[in-house]
Amino acid sequence: MGTANEQELALSKRREISFFEFHPDPDQCGSAQQLLSQIAEIDHCERIAPHTLSIHYNLRHISLEVIELLLEELGFHLETGLLYKLTHALYHYSEEVQQDNLGINNNSAVDTKMVFMNRYQHVLHGCRDKTPAHLRDYK
Repeated sequence: MGTANEQELALSKRREISFFEFHPDPDQCGSAQQLLSQIAEIDHCERIAPHTLSIHYNLRHISLEVIELLLEELGFHLETGLLYKLTHALYHYSEEVQQDNLGINNNSAVDTKMVFMNRYQHVLHGCRDKTPAHLRDYK
């Protein structure tokens, strides 16, 4: 098979995500970069073009499919070109096969849910009730 170091290098991925250029947020690439840089499973995220991000991640923790699902659920518009879709479909398939061959159980629905919960807990917003628990449960 290979040494542990070779396996880790094979699981370390670098992919590019391109965004559709017409979007209500003119800097959706920058917004996505801020979001992805806060996710612990993503090692590195940098902007390489006005509408393209380069992301580095380990396949043991997260896959490209999960990252793209997360971005789409948050309202980002990814590139829709045929070549882009074919390339990313191949990435999704090869990563899924690699995870299956190594016995990595990576349930994308659970991973996406955990990323959303983690993000929700760390963002300041008006959806938190500051009332103490004993007063909220008062009957």
